[in-house]
Amino acid sequence: MRIGVFGGDTAGRTIDQVVADARQAEADGFATFVLPQIFGLDNMTVLAIIGRELSRIELGTGVVPTYSRLPITMAQQALTVQQASGNRFTLGIGLSHQVVVETMWGLSFEKPLRHMREYLAILIPLLHEGTVAFTGETMSMQGTIDVAGRAAPAVIVAALGPKMLDLAGSVADGTATWMTGPATLRSYTVPTISAAAERAGRPAPRISASLPVCVTDAPDAAREKAATEFQVYGFLPSYRAMLDREGAAGPADVAIIGDEALVGKAVGQLADAGVTEFVAVEYGTREERARTREVLKSLL
Repeated sequence: MRIGVFGGDTAGRTIDQVVADARQAEADGFATFVLPQIFGLDNMTVLAIIGRELSRIELGTGVVPTYSRLPITMAQQALTVQQASGNRFTLGIGLSHQVVVETMWGLSFEKPLRHMREYLAILIPLLHEGTVAFTGETMSMQGTIDVAGRAAPAVIVAALGPKMLDLAGSVADGTATWMTGPATLRSYTVPTISAAAERAGRPAPRISASLPVCVTDAPDAAREKAATEFQVYGFLPSYRAMLDREGAAGPADVAIIGDEALVGKAVGQLADAGVTEFVAVEYGTREERARTREVLKSLL
């Protein structure tokens, strides 16, 4: 299992600060550096810059919402980052959430599975062949994009429900999960998407899992901090379903918290569950973050 680090929300941060974080992650030996797309900097633009600045670490989006970008725009941006990084980019995409799509963006969230299916039907041919001819119920595209030296990045889909996992396994390269515990990954996520990939004659899917991590001597305080810092994910329906499946009351119950030995063992259990890449979301005090980083480095 490869181990990467989550670059965190870019709101209120400069590009130079994010590049510095990526530079440290590369120096520390991590496999990947992943940036979210929330309400700060554009993550693919920043990753293109990082790709030109650094030479080894792989880069990924965790994740870019589909509703806010046309498939052709997503394809052009992804191929640009891929070229800028010397083919070290993985495009992670996801639906976002109904409250964001409808309330903030003023768009319809009707039939999200149909949306993702049609989106991928346009995006993947554009990435691989540079051309597409598709007519769907809500999206259509007839056209081409011309990117010199085109090398399609891997596409992973933030898939939590069974139908979305089936879609991701059938047409994409894998999935990215958040707030999904080890028992759920082992018994549900990994076998569901793997079976879909096998039925479609595709390679074994990538399983990129993210969870909060804190190495600490004060686990109760760290758990309380996780409950506060990540509380919104306990209310968003897609993540709430994963927490319920795990038997977790809230995000703090799936966070990896404890001393060096406990955290090392917990990360190892993710590999045993079939996770191919763990993207650590480090949190806590400065001292706890430093200890967490050292433990993660020891596991590389």
